[in-house]
Amino acid sequence: MSAPAAAASTAARPDALSVQALAGTLPASAVDAVLRAALQEDAPYGDITSQTLIPADARATAVLAARVPGVFSGGEVFAAAMKLTDADAAVELLVADGAAFAAGTPLARVRGNARAVLLAERVALNLVQRMSAIATRTAEFVALVDGTGARITDTRKTTPGLRVLERYAVRCGGGANHRFSLSDAVLAKDNHLAVLTGGDPSKLTAVLRDARARLGHTTHFEVEVDNMEQIEPVLAAGVDTIMLDNFSLEELAAGVALVGGRARVEASGNVNLATVAGIAATGVDVISIGGLTHSVAALDLGLDIELEPGYATEQTAG
Repeated sequence: MSAPAAAASTAARPDALSVQALAGTLPASAVDAVLRAALQEDAPYGDITSQTLIPADARATAVLAARVPGVFSGGEVFAAAMKLTDADAAVELLVADGAAFAAGTPLARVRGNARAVLLAERVALNLVQRMSAIATRTAEFVALVDGTGARITDTRKTTPGLRVLERYAVRCGGGANHRFSLSDAVLAKDNHLAVLTGGDPSKLTAVLRDARARLGHTTHFEVEVDNMEQIEPVLAAGVDTIMLDNFSLEELAAGVALVGGRARVEASGNVNLATVAGIAATGVDVISIGGLTHSVAALDLGLDIELEPGYATEQTAG
């Protein structure tokens, strides 16, 4: 993402209350599982570079700093990574998750065992850079639909194993989350409908109504349609949300009018920074965007490590 684009994304951010509301919404157990797997992958038998070059009792301070502007996400992840390799590390988060920052801003500071800081460095950076990139990109989309009533949401197009972090990053950018997994809600797409109806559109209402009757009353039921002719048969089944997939702007506006408030309307497909404002203006309730998570480039953040003053002199004198 270019610096101008990142800077533009910081213009419309969640208010202070929204930023504060992020606290506690990233499960610590999920963060721990991701970090342990990442560290096992990155240092399965230890960090032989630091073990060879760095004295075991060396201490270091590291500052996480922004090279470009953006929206922060992953402060808890950064802190947990450092604590996982050094339980006594002191971590100070200088910018809250969900807050915008300028290039050069210190985002967090850690002081602890030097070997441990270096061991956690790449894992912490990889995750925070990706999470902040997602938050920044989401904020750009949110700014572009401001005032329309449309909500920006993610999809299941996430990095395997990192969904909980990437979904949290979307919230940090002011977006909302779609269903977390296949277990959370019914979302009947074109392939499901093809199997259900055997290609006979006249069966659509009946098969969907029968499926609806078998669901618990708290289970959300959404159906994707790819043409206007499917809207009425789907609505007749009593669905909660209807997804208009790859509709033109004219078709989206007509679809919203046809639904007439009988279900929530979601737009999906061909959504990017150039098209999202026009899509929102059609009156849809939700705009889902796979690109929030599946194609972002890591935001340029760096970790600058400094040994305590006098350390090098003491080692030389010794």
